[in-house]
Amino acid sequence: MAEDAIVVDHLSKTYGSGDRAIRALVDVDLSIRSGTVFGLLGPNGAGKTTLIKALTGITEITAGDARVAGYNIRTQPMEAKARIGWVAAEVILDDDFTARENLWLQAKLQSLKGWESRADDLLAYFSLADRADDKVSHFSTGMRKKLEIALALLHQPRVIFMDEPTMGLDVSTRRMLWDIVTQVRKEFDVTVLLTTHYIEEADALCERIAIIDHGRILAEGTPSELKARVSGDIVQLETAEAVDPTLFASIAGVQEARPQGNDWMIRVGSSEAFLPQLFRRIQSDQIRKISVEKPSLETVFLDITGRRIGDDEPIRDVRRFYAQMQRARR
Repeated sequence: MAEDAIVVDHLSKTYGSGDRAIRALVDVDLSIRSGTVFGLLGPNGAGKTTLIKALTGITEITAGDARVAGYNIRTQPMEAKARIGWVAAEVILDDDFTARENLWLQAKLQSLKGWESRADDLLAYFSLADRADDKVSHFSTGMRKKLEIALALLHQPRVIFMDEPTMGLDVSTRRMLWDIVTQVRKEFDVTVLLTTHYIEEADALCERIAIIDHGRILAEGTPSELKARVSGDIVQLETAEAVDPTLFASIAGVQEARPQGNDWMIRVGSSEAFLPQLFRRIQSDQIRKISVEKPSLETVFLDITGRRIGDDEPIRDVRRFYAQMQRARR
């Protein structure tokens, strides 16, 4: 059996103290096998980045313990960090440097020797060899992401943390990154811990997924195992006026009806059987909105938390962020 690359044991992180204390992580337990892509799926503010910062030694752990690449992150932080790579959501490249100079800077920061041949191999692997001496400011978003992953791989890590690596990217660039993550895991024999709030991304890339919200792990398993938690369909209903809960209880096949004001989350055995019965009991002009969710990671999150993973999250544009960074430096 493969060794666990990451082991998290009752890890908690609290900011502040007393009445102002914020519990960013609460009693987190995880075991991530070597050579796999493991996903942390949750909305912004769920604790994903805080957990990565704790596992990389950037932020101090309040309680509990963790081992990364076989080393205790609290008592052996330098040994662990030497075996960790990190691909951040935001810019980590120097636009005034060429691709090769960015690799040189990374090598200097990590005190690497004999890194040049490794850098050449990585540039070739990511199809950047012919642009090695071009400034990064001339690179597309996809090329930037490739170079960022090359930097993370330069010191031959055993574990790579990818924190929202496709946030704000267009669909084609995002899918290109998916292919790269899959290939990198196989080609370089690394374990990837990837955080994301994209349901489709977690489903496509990750062998196992942990759903996290408000600093707590709510569920964990393979995508198939998580989807199996939800039996039947979920109907979301918004009405113009309050509805008597007994109305739903009287409809055959209703497993649960959870109210949220004039909104309802109704779990049913079959939406096809439920909807005709519903429309016979409620006037159509009383229904403001209705939607049906078949079993998916989205419905798992919806079932556990009562809301969708992207509710009330601001849209972030990485290209706009790059432009803002450039203006700030002038």
